[in-house]
Amino acid sequence: MHVSKISAKGQITIPAKIRLALGTRPGDLIAYELEGKTVRLKKVEPFDAAYHAAVAETLEEWNSPEDEEAFRDL
Repeated sequence: MHVSKISAKGQITIPAKIRLALGTRPGDLIAYELEGKTVRLKKVEPFDAAYHAAVAETLEEWNSPEDEEAFRDL
């Protein structure tokens, strides 16, 4: 188990062994998932704009007024 102290600003330092295990580097983003009173840390992968743009183009067939009406209440 690793322990960090919360600063007056609410900040913590992620221990080196945890950063290494997550494969993080300075500037990386970390996501926090709350499960009851437990927090899970996950490294956020960089956004690949080119990939998402390519995928978005394939979804145009689902972008119609009929689809909007059918899925409005979801």
